[in-house]
Amino acid sequence: MKHPILIALSLFFISITACDSDNPVSQAPTISTPEELTADLATIFANSSAPGFSVSVVANETVLYTHAFGNAHLTNQKSFATTTVQPIGSISKTFIAAALVKAIDEGYFTLETDINSILPIELVNPKQPEATIKVKHLVTHTSSLVDNSEIYLATYRILPGEDMGTSGAEILNDWLDFEQREAMPLDELMAEYYLEDGDGYFASNFAATAPGTQWSYSNLASSLAAFLIESATGMSFAEYVSSKIFTPLGMAHSSYQRPETGAATLYWDKNTPLPAYASDSYPDGSVHTNAEDMSKYLLDMMNGAKGKSTLLFSQEGYQMLFTPLLADGIVPSVLGQNQGIFWFLNNETIKHDGSDPGVTTNIEFDRNGESGFVLLTNMDASTDEHTQQYLDLQHKVAEAITSFLHEN
Repeated sequence: MKHPILIALSLFFISITACDSDNPVSQAPTISTPEELTADLATIFANSSAPGFSVSVVANETVLYTHAFGNAHLTNQKSFATTTVQPIGSISKTFIAAALVKAIDEGYFTLETDINSILPIELVNPKQPEATIKVKHLVTHTSSLVDNSEIYLATYRILPGEDMGTSGAEILNDWLDFEQREAMPLDELMAEYYLEDGDGYFASNFAATAPGTQWSYSNLASSLAAFLIESATGMSFAEYVSSKIFTPLGMAHSSYQRPETGAATLYWDKNTPLPAYASDSYPDGSVHTNAEDMSKYLLDMMNGAKGKSTLLFSQEGYQMLFTPLLADGIVPSVLGQNQGIFWFLNNETIKHDGSDPGVTTNIEFDRNGESGFVLLTNMDASTDEHTQQYLDLQHKVAEAITSFLHEN
């Protein structure tokens, strides 16, 4: 029986109470130095339910702080390091955003382009057959293409070779119905879900509202945006992101594949490691990276937000990422006042969260690009109890970082 929680969307529950500049955290005792920040975060870790986590802090156009705490693997007592690679959940959508802006910069399409002028398939919403779905609708979750939770959960798979006899495998297999199987290519997944003769095609894959009028978070429509890039450029999406985003930023340890060695073990709780898994809808949540690489990414996004980077694309491209694209009131207020290209926009902050089984993450920075941070954990937030445990950790980490930034 499938659990009703759409695990990759648990970021919404996190965002309800997650701290940002629009909902200021209470001030922690003054933290002036990196050493003091490390001591405070070590205490926070010791009192948390997290197996391990890493933190990166960027301000004044430099990486001020990067540190890791706890364990990447509890049984082996393998320390969590700033070089430890883990998946980052839906923060991966911000890499779809970067790749899409790069493709726009290279002249392949615009935000106003009809997606059917790019796709090799004819995609029609049967509830709105005359409607034109544009690129901008996919990147703002207003396309009328929605996640059918049962089909979306079926895109997850336990990797071949993983032990299916563990309690962690039982949770993924019996509770969430993750099967152990080989991957389905992205183009096949899109055809299965969006074409009438596909095994995953159902009326519930579509909303009855016109594109651009109603907000509904969709992982599969996000991966469809990645498939647009494949279709337009002739490169696989993973290859495009690697060559156009990871390589220019020097993110040498980032990819859409779990590394063969050295990756963090993901945990349901401290007693329950999970087997390695992946998703056929990989663009929406399967970037594997570490704190050091994410520091480089965050620094460039912040520099771009204040018009000081052309490393990935033009200054206009960076501004496009963070320009509000929707009418007021469409995005749920718990997530932001508006939405750019996948990024959630508040009055003072730009952010995105991520969550999958055994993974919970956060990236945010202020609108003027002056300061921000990344938090990566190998802890779970798929249940109410686990969500609250993560929220407690995130709140305290944000308090400590706020105090540190105030003094620096």
